[in-house]
Amino acid sequence: MDARGGEDEASGRLSLFEDDPTDGGPDGDGGGDEGEGAGSGGEVRRRRRARRLLIWASAVLLFLLGGGVTAVYWTANHFADSVERIPNAFPTVADSAQPKAVANAGQTFLLIGLDARSGTATTGGSAKAPAWKEGAQRSDTMMLMHIAADRKSVAVVSIARDTWVDVPGHGKAKINAAYSWGGPALAVQTVQNVTGIRVDHLAVIDWNGFRALTDAVGGVDITIPQTIEAKDDARQWDKGTHHMDGAEALLYVRERHGLPNGDLDRTKRQQNFLRALMNQTMNSGTLGSPSRLTGLLQSVGDVVSVDDRLSNTDLYDLAWSMRGLRADGVRFMNAPFGGFGDEQGQSVVYLDGRAAGLLWEAIRNDRMDEYLAQHGTSSDTLGENVR
Repeated sequence: MDARGGEDEASGRLSLFEDDPTDGGPDGDGGGDEGEGAGSGGEVRRRRRARRLLIWASAVLLFLLGGGVTAVYWTANHFADSVERIPNAFPTVADSAQPKAVANAGQTFLLIGLDARSGTATTGGSAKAPAWKEGAQRSDTMMLMHIAADRKSVAVVSIARDTWVDVPGHGKAKINAAYSWGGPALAVQTVQNVTGIRVDHLAVIDWNGFRALTDAVGGVDITIPQTIEAKDDARQWDKGTHHMDGAEALLYVRERHGLPNGDLDRTKRQQNFLRALMNQTMNSGTLGSPSRLTGLLQSVGDVVSVDDRLSNTDLYDLAWSMRGLRADGVRFMNAPFGGFGDEQGQSVVYLDGRAAGLLWEAIRNDRMDEYLAQHGTSSDTLGENVR
C-alpha cells in the first residue's frame, strides 16, 4: 500500500482513497462486465456505491474501535502496573550450569505460594514487607505451570512442599526450604535442578490475597465428595457442594491436618480451588461485566507478583495469545508420588524418580498432550472427587 492508502496491483484489495479498479474511472464509465447491456449501468453504479459505503463504514467502525482499544490499553496498563515486579528472581550461576532452553517449546512459570508475608499479607504494591526476607518464610506451595507453544493447553504440576531434594549449597532438605534460604533465585535453581526444566518466569502468589479475588467473582462452588470430620484445629467439611466466599475458600486451601494424605491432599485442594475459580471467572459473566471485571483486576495486584523480566507488554501479549484457551484445556496434577519417609527427624515426601522423569521430559519438550493421553488417568492427575 502506498502513502495515500492505495494498493499495488498484485494485492487486488480496495483502497479508501482510490477508485475501484473495476469501475473504469472515477465517473464509473466502462465499469460493467463484458456483454452487459447499457441498461445495466445503473445497477453497476449502485453496486459500486454500496461497496464504497461498506468500506467507509468499516473505516468509521475501525476508528471507533481504536478509541475503545485505547481505553482498554490504558486500563490494562494501569492494572498491569499494580502487579509488583520481583528483582533478582533467577539464578546467577553460569548458563551452562542450568537446563538448556528448548526452542519453540512454550513457556514454563514457577508459581510460589506464600501463606503469609506481612500484616496485610499481600504480594502487591500495598505490601509492607518484601516478597522475601532471608529465613522469614518458607514457600507454602510450588507449582510448575507450562503453557503450550500453541497456547491451546496449560499443565499445572504441584510439587509437595515436603519433597526431599538437593538444595544447592545446603545439601538435602525439603524443597520449600530453598525459598527461605535463598529467596526466588534459589527456589528457581532448586526446581530447575530437580526437573531439568528451564524456568522462563516466576510468579509469587499470596493465598490470603485470594480471599478478595474469590469475592470479586462472586464466590466459587466446590464439591466435597465425602464428609471429613474435624481434627485438631481443622473444621468439619460436610459432603456436598459448597458455595464458598473468600474466607471459606481460604480455609479450604490452607487445611491439611484433617486430610488422610496431609500435604498431598492439600495441594489437590489448592488445584481444585484454582480450577473452580477459573471456571467461575469464565462462566459467571465476570469478563463481560465492567464492575466485576474491574473488581477482579483490582484484586490481581494484591495477589500476584512476577519477575521483573515480565513487562506490561509481555503480560498483554501472553494474555492475548491465550484468548482461545478454555477451562478444559487446563490440566492439574501432582508431581509423581514415590512415598513418605523420615529424614533427620522430619516427615518428608519422595518423588517417583522414573515417573517424574517422564513428566519433566514432556514439559521440557512441550509434549504434555501426548503425556496426558498415556498417563492422564493416574492418581497424580486431579480428578473430580477431591477430598
